[in-house]
Amino acid sequence: MFFLVALSGDPLADLRESSAPEAPKLMEARIAAMHLNEPIPVRYLSWLAGIFQGELGVNKAGTTVSSLLSAAMESTLKLVVVATVLGAVIGITIGIISALRQYSTFDHGITFAAFVCFSLPIFWVATLLKQYVAIEFNDWLRDPFIPLPVILAVAVFAGLVWSSIYNGDRKGKLIAAGIGFAVTAVILFTLSATRWFADPGLGFPFILVVGLATAAGVTALIAGVEHLQPMYAALGAAGVGALLYYPLQPMLVSPSFLTLLGLFVVAGLVSAAIGWQLGGLLRRQAIPLAVFSGLFVAAMMFMDRLLEAWDGYARALKGRPVATIGSETPNFMGNFWQTTLDSGMHLLLPTLALILVGLAGHSRYSRASMLEVMNQDYVRTARAKGLPERTVVIKHAFRNGMIPITTILALDFAGVFSGAVITEAVFGWKGMGALFSQALREVDPMPVMGFFLITGTSIVVWNMLADIAYAYLDPRIRLS
Repeated sequence: MFFLVALSGDPLADLRESSAPEAPKLMEARIAAMHLNEPIPVRYLSWLAGIFQGELGVNKAGTTVSSLLSAAMESTLKLVVVATVLGAVIGITIGIISALRQYSTFDHGITFAAFVCFSLPIFWVATLLKQYVAIEFNDWLRDPFIPLPVILAVAVFAGLVWSSIYNGDRKGKLIAAGIGFAVTAVILFTLSATRWFADPGLGFPFILVVGLATAAGVTALIAGVEHLQPMYAALGAAGVGALLYYPLQPMLVSPSFLTLLGLFVVAGLVSAAIGWQLGGLLRRQAIPLAVFSGLFVAAMMFMDRLLEAWDGYARALKGRPVATIGSETPNFMGNFWQTTLDSGMHLLLPTLALILVGLAGHSRYSRASMLEVMNQDYVRTARAKGLPERTVVIKHAFRNGMIPITTILALDFAGVFSGAVITEAVFGWKGMGALFSQALREVDPMPVMGFFLITGTSIVVWNMLADIAYAYLDPRIRLS
């Protein structure tokens, strides 16, 4: 790579074309900084020797590559990690549900949507998001009224989705479609009538109800309802977290990052204690479920405070809160919640673009893996023993189905450090992808080599972590 970049052009081309009086001196300084008076093999060996001394060299402007990589990695990790994690979680979940509903309407719809998303060019998706999720959405926020035809169309679509997910007879599908239609229509009509999008928020009743419902649903899915100790633990953690909504408000007026981190840690510890106390003989199941429920409620409280800052943030940006370019608003000064919201709004569009394109691969891989596992002899044996379908899927099929997915996830997380070249260019992010492409254009080998050093190391490390994860997922695999 060093040879290819060094031979790809003239790093002094801009100075040769310059008519400025100081151009000759600048040319001499650049020749000295980049060692252009030495043969390429000697320059490469000098760079290689510098690595073992902790030096990555300097770019053509004289800036150390270490500082360039540090700034670029911070920007890239902020952008790509969120998209990678969300894309993996959503894609794997959809793929598993699709496998369990093989050849159903839901499966066919997900398959069609996956191939569409997989075929979309990222730059085209980014352009559509800028137009409809940023520009037109910002215009709509001036008067956030949802027309009745839109409410009905979205409600019909939601009803069809719930009908396709429901695995039962035709009557049950009609009931699921009706409930999905009615609930969606009522929610959208309420949001429109109350102008919720102009000044959004969650509030204590919503956090309490959704927290308890999520705790009950996740516990029923993972631990079942045969033994109620895990259910009591999860509901207890969610209820205690929601009841602390008002007492914690003074601490959340203008917190710091360390304060919020400390509150999340305390929430996890208190939830674990509740799980230990209420879990009884099933503490191994109860404690993780209680911790999840407590942290979920804490996350909703965090989101509630962010939404409360929405109105002031939107006014400060003259009614254009959804950003289209860059990682932050220049010269924007606000409190903790407004600056956090600003970072989130700049992350929104590139994250959505990366999720939509990456979602297809995760869903298809997880679907194929689960279908293969569900046809294995030990799964049929588990069903023949009379185990509930939830136990068969969660405890017997899911772990083995995750082994191929682990390889894909390892490569995805390794690729995080290489950035997203096209996405960063479209949305104006100065991350690893922008650093790499700029160095190539300017015939600057040092940043390119630093880029490959970081990405190559991450690929090796994440593949090693994937090998370790195999032994955890499948006891038959041994690291020796």
